[in-house]
Amino acid sequence: MKKRLVIGVTGATGAIYAVRMLQTLQQIPEVETHLVVSSSGVVNLKYEMGMDRHELYAMADYCYHFKDIGATLASGGFKTDGMLILPCTMHTLASCAIGLSDNLITRTADVHLKERRKLVLVVRETPFNLAHLRNMTAVTEMGGIIYPPLPAFYHHPSSIEEMVAHTNARLLEIFDIHVDAPTWQGTQG
Repeated sequence: MKKRLVIGVTGATGAIYAVRMLQTLQQIPEVETHLVVSSSGVVNLKYEMGMDRHELYAMADYCYHFKDIGATLASGGFKTDGMLILPCTMHTLASCAIGLSDNLITRTADVHLKERRKLVLVVRETPFNLAHLRNMTAVTEMGGIIYPPLPAFYHHPSSIEEMVAHTNARLLEIFDIHVDAPTWQGTQG
């Protein structure tokens, strides 16, 4: 049976993470992707990547409309191996923190929290204000994982692409999906 991974894309900066994630997952036949893109996610995809929604949809196995809260993803009966919101706006974080299920992304996130499935929010905003930090704490206390896409430098990346690939590989490890990526080898003292 394939792993089912839900990918939510919101309007925070960092559309490259979502695009590269879906491109990576296309190469892994054991993973089935279910994609939901918010309206602002579509705008940001166009602005940052020069892509339209249909180009992104073509990279996923299944796509759902952002407002379709009656989609299968909105039910705990639809079994998944987890959900990744990549990138995640502070609005979406806040909605997850208070259980506001006003669209398919936040409803699906709520389902993952209530069913105790993996939910990873790749939050994009700096600096954090107190509301952001409290919302991150609330989601963490409910079992979600907050993962700002902070690049690692120990592997000496030479491009943005390498930094994005490394972050995405680390994200996939959370779902027990393994791709080649440099790992910390320790100091050679």
